[in-house]
Amino acid sequence: MAASSETNGALFAIHLRMHPGGGPPVMHRHDPSEVYYVIDGEFTFYVQDVDGHVQRRTAKTGETVPLTGGTTHTVRNESTSDAVAFVVHAPGAPMEGFLHAAAELAAESPLALCWKSSLSQSKNVLQSAKRQAALVFLPGAAGSGITISFANTRARNTQ
Repeated sequence: MAASSETNGALFAIHLRMHPGGGPPVMHRHDPSEVYYVIDGEFTFYVQDVDGHVQRRTAKTGETVPLTGGTTHTVRNESTSDAVAFVVHAPGAPMEGFLHAAAELAAESPLALCWKSSLSQSKNVLQSAKRQAALVFLPGAAGSGITISFANTRARNTQ
């Protein structure tokens, strides 16, 4: 929706559609902050607090969830319907680089980004992009079913 090049690297905005059961593979953290505005459906966020406890929050249509950079978290669609959000990353360039690398990998081999069955392979292939985004994967449950639209490009991760 807005490439980081349009904001001098300050922001990166995407339209995120997450299918039922979808979500990133594990709890993770990265330097860029994120803001999710739920357009349709609901997303469940798992966010680790400063004491190491994981808090669960479900955000429904019209709600906003900010995540400060460096916060350990994951987001899931635990409902039975697609969930849609407008997501902004700041700064934008690191996450845009990571998501474009993921999109390229998915285009080359759709199974390479199958979060449930090949997390270790995905992590290895995306190592340089992950470093650019300062993305750290942490142990946890796997997810699937993500569609991200950005800069007239689409990345799809399904199982």
